[in-house]
Amino acid sequence: MNKKNSSLVQIRNLYKSYRRGNQIIPVLDNIGLDIKEAEFLALMGPSGSGKSTLLNLIAGLDQVDRGTIKIGRVEITSLSETELAEWRASNVGFIFQFYNLIPVLTALENVELPLLLTGLSRKERRRHAALALELVSLQDRMDHHPRQLSGGQQQRVAIARAVVTDPTILVADEPTGDLDRTSAEEVLQLMERLSVDLGKTVIMVTHDPRAAKKARTMRYLDKGVLTDAPEISFTEFL
Repeated sequence: MNKKNSSLVQIRNLYKSYRRGNQIIPVLDNIGLDIKEAEFLALMGPSGSGKSTLLNLIAGLDQVDRGTIKIGRVEITSLSETELAEWRASNVGFIFQFYNLIPVLTALENVELPLLLTGLSRKERRRHAALALELVSLQDRMDHHPRQLSGGQQQRVAIARAVVTDPTILVADEPTGDLDRTSAEEVLQLMERLSVDLGKTVIMVTHDPRAAKKARTMRYLDKGVLTDAPEISFTEFL
């Protein structure tokens, strides 16, 4: 089977709600979604629509009320918390809006962090981290601390950290939300290249229609219901 035409993520009959006092607040309602391998998917929708909740469920950061999520051959909704944490460490790369870099560590040391959970030697960890920074064109910034880097460079370090373990999926929550337009464009081009050239499956939550247009597929969440993305104006989410 062609890798790029097979479904990596299969979500069926997914429900999620939260309790607020005595109230049950529904967030996701009967979600069904297939995401192909090497896909670049953008999840859009207004604030409170459930985008980040769905992303967190796919990434194994939260648990469903009902329904199933299968990623590859693993039904993650059937895993215990310990099993889920182990699966997440090996299979998910995270890209956040505010980078989440550790200020006292260099770019190389920040990228190396996820590898501390592996059995690699220090020399091997450093080699993998250096290759990841080279992938995002920051090989000349390895010894720089976050405060010495621009916002766009910090996000590229964060992307290098996300891919250094060769994860199954990359999840990005508003990855361009704190960047100027030029830096945002560079980050989106990099994420697109990770999908097209390296076959990474990228799932991105964004409010920005410009960012969403970089993805090959867009889906829209509104009041917990998932649909195909409608025609979206550039001012709708501003």
